[in-house]
Amino acid sequence: MRTEQFVMAYRVEQDRLRAFLPDGYESLRPILRINAEIRSDKEESVYVEFNTPVAAFGKRGWLNIANWESHTTDIFYKREGKSVTFISPFLEITYTGVGIEGGCTAEKDNDGCFFVGRKTEFREKEIIDANKEFCDCEFEWKFAEGNAKGISVGGKSVAVEPTEPAKVYNRQEFSAETAATIECEQIVGAYVVKFDR
Repeated sequence: MRTEQFVMAYRVEQDRLRAFLPDGYESLRPILRINAEIRSDKEESVYVEFNTPVAAFGKRGWLNIANWESHTTDIFYKREGKSVTFISPFLEITYTGVGIEGGCTAEKDNDGCFFVGRKTEFREKEIIDANKEFCDCEFEWKFAEGNAKGISVGGKSVAVEPTEPAKVYNRQEFSAETAATIECEQIVGAYVVKFDR
């Protein structure tokens, strides 16, 4: 399957993440990440994933908050020059390649991805050797008025360190709708990579 994967991470208040993580999960960094894929097999489809870095059960990786597929959700993309925009009723996100290649340091601190459901599933990380092109990115969550939004400048990655607990929030529901209310402080990196899965 030919895959065109777009990845963007943004900084948020880590105490807000701590307030909505399921029991047993520790927030590693104040980051939320959106992955969007265009998958070309027998037919083309779109897949979008929303996650945050955690430690749990002796592993470090990404905790899947939610995911959506074009087969079951009203989500599609449009391409204009170097820009690709993913559009749905709850999210609009645009990635624009800047012509600079590089890597992603977060991938080195990652065993895979946790998917929470009736039973927690852990998927080992995918090894992608293809070159990544850095992107500028603009996004807006649209679950409700005042949801997080942001715009990057310069297409560069910024290192993000964990923060010490400073405020205790009431427990919140673990959902994309809850995470989308957490303000974007800064887009800290975005890239696109093309590979065969």
